[in-house]
Amino acid sequence: MGAVTTHLVSQARTIFSDLGYTVESAGAELRAERKWRTVHVTPMPEPREPPTSGEFRCFVTRRENVEAVRRRVTAGGGTYEWAVIGVDDDGSYSVDAASTR
Repeated sequence: MGAVTTHLVSQARTIFSDLGYTVESAGAELRAERKWRTVHVTPMPEPREPPTSGEFRCFVTRRENVEAVRRRVTAGGGTYEWAVIGVDDDGSYSVDAASTR
């Protein structure tokens, strides 16, 4: 895992932990669980082919890549609910795109 990806994983873990989720590593992704909901969190430093399965997904990327990741996820044809979180080096973040299912 490269430095950028490692940093995104750390930021994603912190974001979801702060939101009250229990976060576990699941291969290249994280699994965030709270009550009945499991969110598959994918750190995505650069736009790439998104997963096609799951119910809830969140893609965490650098703020400057949010639009490109949103386009890839939208074009990917997944049937899950999704969101893209854009993060900055200082740890600030915002949910910049989400499905409207």
